[in-house]
Amino acid sequence: MEGSESEKVFDSLNLNPQLFINEALNCVDDLVDDAFDFFHQEAAKLLKTEGTDRSEDLRKGVTNIKNIIQLALDKRLSMWEKYSLHHCFTVPQGFSLPKADGPSSASSLDTNCIENPEIDSKLNFLRKKLSQVGKESAELKRELQALESQSMLSGRSAASLTEALELYQQQSVNEKFEELVRTASDFHTKLETLTAKMMEDTEHPRAKRSRVSNGELYRMNNNKGLLSVTMEELQELVDDIKTLRD
Repeated sequence: MEGSESEKVFDSLNLNPQLFINEALNCVDDLVDDAFDFFHQEAAKLLKTEGTDRSEDLRKGVTNIKNIIQLALDKRLSMWEKYSLHHCFTVPQGFSLPKADGPSSASSLDTNCIENPEIDSKLNFLRKKLSQVGKESAELKRELQALESQSMLSGRSAASLTEALELYQQQSVNEKFEELVRTASDFHTKLETLTAKMMEDTEHPRAKRSRVSNGELYRMNNNKGLLSVTMEELQELVDDIKTLRD
């Protein structure tokens, strides 16, 4: 690009494409150096080679890897430099700078480049769109927060309902147990009443008669009552009661 029309144009605008490219290349070199320094430090910590014979071997290995990568990177950057100088920093054919008629020539050039009604209209449209998108984004964020709050409340409600259901089930079991106890107590009371009645019936002349069954004599124990007999004796007593009623 040296001595070309493009160089004259950039020089007149106080621009230096080569300087920009050199700065970019230097920046890449610094990043590569910092990256491999960090890689070397982390590898030394991981492999615990500090102060050992392997420290030098690790340094050589990292240097070799860096050289291989640096060589490939330099080739790519050299191609990028050539492409930028021949295509990106080349002014169109026939381009000429406006003549400097006065001190306001540079400012008039900038003004002509900037002031464009069509571009301004598009920029305003994009600003409105961006503002609208920002409002919609804020609205969606509020709705999301509301949904999160609602979900949290629903979760708490579900937990409360589950706890209440467990308490209800526990109370239901307790109530059923109490009902069973009351039923057993009522049955015991009725059984004692029946026993007392049977004790009174045994004092009746007809009830005092003795019967021989299977070669054994059965009598009512007046001291212990009906509760002292076995299941077999109780069944025989029921059969006797049916006989008396008949």
